[in-house]
Amino acid sequence: MLWRRVHHETMRRIDSPGITPARLRALRFVGRADTPVRMGELAERLGIVPRSATTLVDELADAGWVRRLPDPDDRRATLVEVTNDGQNVLADAGRIRREVAAEMFASLSPADLAKLRTLLSAAVDA
Repeated sequence: MLWRRVHHETMRRIDSPGITPARLRALRFVGRADTPVRMGELAERLGIVPRSATTLVDELADAGWVRRLPDPDDRRATLVEVTNDGQNVLADAGRIRREVAAEMFASLSPADLAKLRTLLSAAVDA
């Protein structure tokens, strides 16, 4: 429930025309990769069919947030990488997400925040 509130408020505040939760999720995956991502890998990671990944990448490319590259190892495959504009969208979304989270937790004392971090770390490690 907490994550949903952070996510919803972040999406409401992002000032990037055309950004949707699905587009931001795809952009995050491509942006976090060390190297350009194959379309098939993107589809698999997002849990969507390859055709849907193609449509999603079309939308991201039309917005100028990603670019397609030929795969040097497979003429049939296409790679996707984030552009500078896409990096700016990701940076903006990250900044907004941190602001929203800070606002949501502002009423907690430093001791409560420390307890929360400990509990969340334990949950992640479990």
